[in-house]
Amino acid sequence: MDYSSGESNLPHHPVLYQQIITAIQPASGGIYIDGTLGAGGHAAGILTHSQPDGRLLGLDVDPVALEIAAQSLAGFEDRAILAQASYTEMQEQASAIGWLQVNGIVLDLGASSMQFDTAERGFSFLHDGPLDMRFDPTLPITAADIVNHWNAVEIADGLYKYGEEKRSRQIARAIVEHRPIESTRQLASLIKKIAKQSKKIRLHPATRTFQALRIMVNHELDRIGQVLPIAIDLLVPGGRLAVISFHSLEDRIVKNVFRDASKVLRDEVHPMAPEIRPALVKLVTRKPIIPEEEEVAENPRARSAKLRVIEKL
Repeated sequence: MDYSSGESNLPHHPVLYQQIITAIQPASGGIYIDGTLGAGGHAAGILTHSQPDGRLLGLDVDPVALEIAAQSLAGFEDRAILAQASYTEMQEQASAIGWLQVNGIVLDLGASSMQFDTAERGFSFLHDGPLDMRFDPTLPITAADIVNHWNAVEIADGLYKYGEEKRSRQIARAIVEHRPIESTRQLASLIKKIAKQSKKIRLHPATRTFQALRIMVNHELDRIGQVLPIAIDLLVPGGRLAVISFHSLEDRIVKNVFRDASKVLRDEVHPMAPEIRPALVKLVTRKPIIPEEEEVAENPRARSAKLRVIEKL
């Protein structure tokens, strides 16, 4: 596939594509990591803009995504190195190919449009499918396991913590009372019956429950907290990390880690003492970059996206 034109053949409309290219500043000879490869849209852009000899390591736990990305990026030949691995393993994966530090890293968090649109993956209530929701199909617990085997208190706590669902206890009780629940449509219909949808809110009543279940199944927030310090450590001075988040829980973690890494760490007991640790990064974006209306119209998934960027000092 020819990506020489830059954008026309990009698969699955990668979110905030142009903003990512601007943030990462790909250049010939640079080496980059896309820790959430998906269909390969951001990776293709980075490789295109780092011609002729920029290289990229693409990681994804989803074997289906890797297959699609391998086809999409085939035209870049050995400049694209792909591996089935979590982004929390990027340091080991980079070391395995002899990369000690890199010039740029991209993380596009959450589920991809491709995963939402595949009914049998169970990510979306818009398509009827099994309650799965695993990015990595080898993970031991599915959304169906949580829905059908956890008690009401555990489910309610998870819906509130990871979905910020105000009706968490009511929904959890209804789930337990209507077991077994086997499909996405069955669960969504149940939630719709008990949750009155506000005219002011365009979200489907099941949105927050599905988000919470997906986060619980994939341990997403824990992994975001793990990967950010790893990514910062991997960057060369002047290298950049760009992270796209899709809801407040993700964005809060990214914002706090970036803020803390940009500050000089001092001795709290002896505030006049020399600094303990200099700032590790500078904030390239003090406020998150959000998509323009045209992108949201083309790719509805982009509507809640926020991009934050830092540069290694």
